[in-house]
Amino acid sequence: MEINRDEFEESIVNIGRVTKVVKGGRRFRFTALIVVGNKNGQVGYGYGKAKEVPDAIKKAVDNAFKNITNVSIKGTTIAHDIEEKFNGSRIIMRPASEGTGLIAGGAMRPVLELAGFQDILTKSIGSNNPSTVVRATVNALDRLKG
Repeated sequence: MEINRDEFEESIVNIGRVTKVVKGGRRFRFTALIVVGNKNGQVGYGYGKAKEVPDAIKKAVDNAFKNITNVSIKGTTIAHDIEEKFNGSRIIMRPASEGTGLIAGGAMRPVLELAGFQDILTKSIGSNNPSTVVRATVNALDRLKG
């Protein structure tokens, strides 16, 4: 399956600074968590690490395109309720009637926006670590039956 990168949008979910203490002081590196999607049922996430922020973002985007998954959209929402747990994060997603809007916060919102959902109710319980919330969300969307 050939992916046309031009039709995909990307969203930065999290940029972190990691410090390594060495003899001469501190060494900083950066991590980036990126979500890419075409707002038409394809979404992926990627994680990149580098000494500079732009390099970390570029690595994360390249990684995200390797992890693209197809999700089923029923109208503007999901077909049925779904719960997913990944490490310390637990998420609940419910279909919503048209006009409700995308009710999601934190790291779930960019994933659902870029997947193409417009009406959905969500709740994130437990850890709000962006990386585990994104992975739980993508896993849940992967498990959805059309």
